[in-house]
Amino acid sequence: MAAMGEALHAHCAVLFPICRSITGPGLRETLRYVGARIPLEIHEVPSGTPVLDWTVPREWVPRSAWIRRLDGTTVVDFAEHNLHLLQYSHAMDAVVPLAELQRHLHSIPEQPELVPYRTAYYSDGWGFCLPHRLRESLGDEAYRVHIDAELKEGSLSYGECLLPGESEAEVLVSIHSCHPSLANDNLSGIALGLELARALSARRRRLSWRFLFLPGTIGSLAWLARNRDGVGRVAYGLVLTCLGDGGPITYKASRRGDAPIDRIAAHVLRHESPENRLLPFSPYGYDERQYCSPGFDLPVGCLMRSPNGTFPEYHSSADNLDFVRPEHLARSFAALASIADVIEEDRLLASTSPYGEPQLGRRGLYAPIGGTGPAAAGRGYGQMALLWVLNLADGRHSLLDMAERADLSFAEIRNAAAAAEAAGLLVTASPIADGVTVQDSAPKPRKARP
Repeated sequence: MAAMGEALHAHCAVLFPICRSITGPGLRETLRYVGARIPLEIHEVPSGTPVLDWTVPREWVPRSAWIRRLDGTTVVDFAEHNLHLLQYSHAMDAVVPLAELQRHLHSIPEQPELVPYRTAYYSDGWGFCLPHRLRESLGDEAYRVHIDAELKEGSLSYGECLLPGESEAEVLVSIHSCHPSLANDNLSGIALGLELARALSARRRRLSWRFLFLPGTIGSLAWLARNRDGVGRVAYGLVLTCLGDGGPITYKASRRGDAPIDRIAAHVLRHESPENRLLPFSPYGYDERQYCSPGFDLPVGCLMRSPNGTFPEYHSSADNLDFVRPEHLARSFAALASIADVIEEDRLLASTSPYGEPQLGRRGLYAPIGGTGPAAAGRGYGQMALLWVLNLADGRHSLLDMAERADLSFAEIRNAAAAAEAAGLLVTASPIADGVTVQDSAPKPRKARP
């Protein structure tokens, strides 16, 4: 686990200096980094393209920006931290009176040493973000303001990695990739999504997995607008964000509230730690609110640690590489991988010896589980797990059903089932997806709920 944590943190460290936005060169550089490690198709959606009720904005290309005293002393420099420039600021080169300049400055009075992250994607303006302490120290009558930035007709970029499975039913994993130098709220999700895609690409996949690396809101809207005929294939979905801080792992349910992904995430988090949290759906947050909009109503939840806006480092310069820790990233990845395991491995089981309890001793199953000693622990399951599996293997109960009924982890039940299957006591009745058995086609789209 330590090695995975270091690998995840290393991704964050490489990507941290890049000035990302919802369009532009920083976003493309980030997608190229991801695409060098997993198969990623990069899509370009031209500026002005209608995407549902929105329109793709012009492309933003920032180059340099600063505020200087008239004697040439630099006060704020975009080159020192890319949070200093208000996102989507237009070009500017003028001497500005202090009173007017203050109207274009953004700071956090309650956190006077931090630089806030602020955006103006859909308005025509300019501005700078700086520590409140520095803002209060400004006393000259006027300052020279310089912003070398271009707003041009270009395109919005997003990356898509499809890992085909035996079924066309899909798992959608969505990660916003547009924030500049915010390690938890952005880079942690990118790192975990990248490594999960790498892990899944190396294994047999029952379902197809689709990973989206895209700018927040406008990116998911663009994908939905371009793929609305195919969203019915989505059987499970997760938005990944804020997975590197020290808070408990948190799952926010889909709009449906009872989708299979909601049940799976709740089970995994409950057995991972009693401190983990389950939250109901809310139409505020990340791109889950686009996937869960009433017209689509996709089964998409959000996996995170501390929810957006609930930690003091949120959207500020304190959300840095020291705030995101390898051990937290590793534990988050372990929970995510466990969710993926349940999605991939859940199946209905049927006993080959359903009349009475089968004799375990002559099949080599009784002695190792006769107690709670090392032999049982070494096999990854205990006696009660095996007994529950054999009792519930009636062709109607899945592994997840058994784990919930027995109040044991999915992994333990899966291990017990594998031992019974190897001994000839179980057969797979059917795999599971979207709460129904998977044949060789996608689940039918559900009607939107009111």
